[in-house]
This record gives sequence, structure tokens and C-alpha cells, in this order.
Amino acid sequence: MITSFDDFPVHQASVPVAHTADGDLNRYDRYFFNGYTRDGSLFFALAMGLYPNRHVADAAFSVMLEGSRQISLHSSRRAPSDRAQANRVGPLTVEVVEPLATLRILVDAPDQGLAADLTFRHRSAALEEPHFFHRVGQRVMMDSTRMTQFGHWDGWLEVDGQRFTVDAATTWGSRDRSWGVRSIGERTGTGAPQGAPQFCWLWSPVAFEAFTVHADVNEWSDGRRWHEVGFIVPDGEQAELMRTVEYDIEWEPGTRRARRAVLHLVPWSGPAREVHLEAIAHFQMVGLGYGHPEWG
Repeated sequence: MITSFDDFPVHQASVPVAHTADGDLNRYDRYFFNGYTRDGSLFFALAMGLYPNRHVADAAFSVMLEGSRQISLHSSRRAPSDRAQANRVGPLTVEVVEPLATLRILVDAPDQGLAADLTFRHRSAALEEPHFFHRVGQRVMMDSTRMTQFGHWDGWLEVDGQRFTVDAATTWGSRDRSWGVRSIGERTGTGAPQGAPQFCWLWSPVAFEAFTVHADVNEWSDGRRWHEVGFIVPDGEQAELMRTVEYDIEWEPGTRRARRAVLHLVPWSGPAREVHLEAIAHFQMVGLGYGHPEWG
């Protein structure tokens, strides 16, 4: 099937852009954004994904107010064959105004009491993380690329008629883009059991006044590490890649929630840099579909 994107030199396989290089049901292409006021009173996030071999596209927008109330909107559609139409899922739209620099989020859901016109402008370059590859037994569970980018927000959003104005001075955030293969949607048969599919995923982009820090760690359940990356990015300068990343987490008793954490970013020379974190609120990722029993 030939579509509008086939007129551009973007092909990664010997098939039209509408077709993936293989038939893996878990092949995906996804946006993620978050934004937060520096006083912690407002946090918002959007996720939008295309799953060509499942013939589905989905999106979610979620807002947390004063660290306690979280309002979420979920939407899905049949995946469009033409990738030029894949940036809109019901009332949620992602516009790429300038690639790797400026993107716009639009929310138009009056029946659910949510509306927004928010523009993300880059503060850092897009940081390419090492390739993700994760196998359980003989089955490939993850084979993907992700980039992470820091930025500022401006625009507005409304919750039940209450309007919040955001600007670059008060509202920071980050985004990522990832694509490839990752477990999504309903579970499919995998044959004989290979043990519990669990691992630790620590993804921590943190913004400061004059620089940003990113740490990402993936480990097996016994602590063996299979993926890591760390960056320190001074504003207006090139990102400094760390040699390794370590962490200490203090958990809330009886939960999987972190109370405090320390990130140790170890450069190629010189002492480690430490980032101390303390939780002030818990944004529920199920509000964006992660682990959701219906909108997963």
C-alpha cells in the first residue's frame, strides 16, 4: 500500500512505509511528554502510540493538580495506513512544528472537561540512549531505540473550566520518542514458561536551573544490569556522557513507591556527581495506559 510518506526518502525496509519489516505484534512507534511547574502544583503528561501490526493507535493525556487529584483521558482508533494521519487519536493531537526542537500538543475534550494547547521547545539536544535489546528465553521482548529531550512549555490547559497558563520560566519538562519492539497490548501465547517477566527500570530525567541530568538503568530481577546510560547536559553545551550510573533508593514500607533516592553519575574522569531526590507526589502512570486493564 503506497501512502504519502513513501514520497520521502525514509524507507528502512524494502516495503512501503505502511508495512513494518516484520509481523511482530509488539512493534510500536511512540511519543511521551511530561511537564511540571517548578512549585509542583501542576504536572501533566501525554503518551501516543502507533501499533501497526495490531491495527491500533492510542493516546492518553493526564493532569495532576496539587499532588493529589489526577484526571486522565484515554482514546484509541484503528491505526491509519498513512503515517501522515497518525498524529491524531480522537481529541488528542501531536504536531511536529520543527523536528527535534518544537512540538505542540492539542487536547479538545469538552465532554471530559479537558482542553489544552501546549508547546514544547527544546532546552537540550535529543539524547540517543543505547539500543535496547532484551530477550526472555529465545523470545525477543524488547528491541528498540529511544531518545530523550529536555525542554520548556508554554501555552495553557483547562480542567473542568479552570484554566492554567504555563510559560518557559515556570514550566519545565522532558519528552521521549521510542520505536521498535516492546510488549504492548493483550498478552499472546509464548509456549512453555520462562520464569516471571520482571526487571527494574529506572528512568530519571531531572531539570535544574542551568543544566539537566538524565539517568536510565535496566536490570534483571537479581540486579544484573543489561542497559544503562547517564548524561549531564549544561544549557547550551554538548551533553557529557557518563561512564556509569549507580543509585540508592529508599522505599515506602510495604510498597513499590520510592520515598527518596540518590543518583550517582560517574564520569570518565573525576568524582561522581550526586543527585538527591525526594518524592513530593506520585503521578500514576496507569493514567497514561501503562498497566491499565482496558487501555493498555
